[in-house]
Amino acid sequence: MSRLIVVSNRVNVPRGRENDGAQGGLAVALTSALKKSGGIWFGWSGKAAESFTGAVDYQRHGGVATATVDLDEQDVEEYYNGYANRTLWPVFHYRIDLADFDREFGRRYEAVNKKMAGTLAPMIDPGDMVWVHDYHFIPMASDLRAEGVANRIGFFLHTPWPPHRLMVALPYHRRLVETMLAYDVIGFQSDEWRESFLHYCEREMDGEVDGEWLTVEGRTIRCATFPIGIDAKVFAKLATGPDAQASYVRARDNVTGQIIVGVDRLDYSKGLIERFNGYRKLLEREEWLKKVTLLQIAPPSRGEVPAYGEIRDQLDMLSGRINGEHARVDWVPIRYVNKGYARPELAGIFRAAHVGLVTSLRDGMNLVAKEYVAAQDPEDPGVLLLSRFTGAAAQMEDGALLINPHSQLDIAKTLDQALRMGWEERKERWQTLYDGLNAYDVHHWAADFLEALKGADEA
Repeated sequence: MSRLIVVSNRVNVPRGRENDGAQGGLAVALTSALKKSGGIWFGWSGKAAESFTGAVDYQRHGGVATATVDLDEQDVEEYYNGYANRTLWPVFHYRIDLADFDREFGRRYEAVNKKMAGTLAPMIDPGDMVWVHDYHFIPMASDLRAEGVANRIGFFLHTPWPPHRLMVALPYHRRLVETMLAYDVIGFQSDEWRESFLHYCEREMDGEVDGEWLTVEGRTIRCATFPIGIDAKVFAKLATGPDAQASYVRARDNVTGQIIVGVDRLDYSKGLIERFNGYRKLLEREEWLKKVTLLQIAPPSRGEVPAYGEIRDQLDMLSGRINGEHARVDWVPIRYVNKGYARPELAGIFRAAHVGLVTSLRDGMNLVAKEYVAAQDPEDPGVLLLSRFTGAAAQMEDGALLINPHSQLDIAKTLDQALRMGWEERKERWQTLYDGLNAYDVHHWAADFLEALKGADEA
């Protein structure tokens, strides 16, 4: 029986019971697939050593084998903080104005992929399938082929893929995309990102497209959409557990009025400044003063990247300004929290919130939107406001209220609509969304991708 080899920048195997809610649904789904196949999860350990030795730390967690290696400090700085998060991340999220095109970053990115591929190749047996995840390891298949690996290799991109006119702003863009021709299956979160990739290949590489099949330079690859989901039933159950209930009570007892919740990494792609300004516009309608509170949870991330420090400073100032303008002795309009919460606590906060607000300027999918829906009380559900620039919008447009995050007025008007919405409409919208989450959950996603990879040689 063939094994599955999962490759990702970080290895995230659940350490406790598989469905205890402590880990995200993606980790649980990949762990489940690895258990069935007896495979390995390979990636960076998260540690920086004095030098790269290629020494592999083999572990076993929850019945899943993991294999991790340390990178050296320069690898971490130039591959991870550099090319991955200061070059590819902003370009893929349409922010070329924030991209750093340092040539050393690109060289180190390629070097780390080669080193990781050289470490991984001896672990791969004939018949194994390899599933590579995300923008950190785009060249991985090409490097594995150079090591003599002929197995089926698939790639799934968790971020957007930018339009052609933005992608060509990336130095050596063709060189990067050419490495992707070594994959057998390439998966995207939405049709929009897939079509952008295919359009690039047609324009820059004379590729021929036939439905999901791309032929370039005599090689045919399947490029398909696999919209990632969550385990909605597990998250819904989590929202009724004791930790979630305690979190729910704290939120309802300590926050004034209806609660609008936002939960995001502190990242410029999440539209947090636009969110705060849209909420500020809502408060210009004095009828909402002391009747609503925005609870924004935004744990810091990638603090070594200058752009992330800047967004934090901007939000600190903006939240202070809005609170200074509108606060009363017994009410603060924004509760802004720079820390993370365990998933059970978050589930309780989602359940307590009357409105879930997602204002991403560009997002591969956005699973927070799906978790908010799954956490709701079926008898008194809240309303989801969702940016039309997320991958999730294509799946959730029938139940969510779609918004343009670039428009303060649109955010304010739609928040007003959500806060006034009656029970029957709220319940109908929620049921539509929840049914959709269960119809295609994270386990369906993993199974569909692996089925496509198994059949990749049929092209």
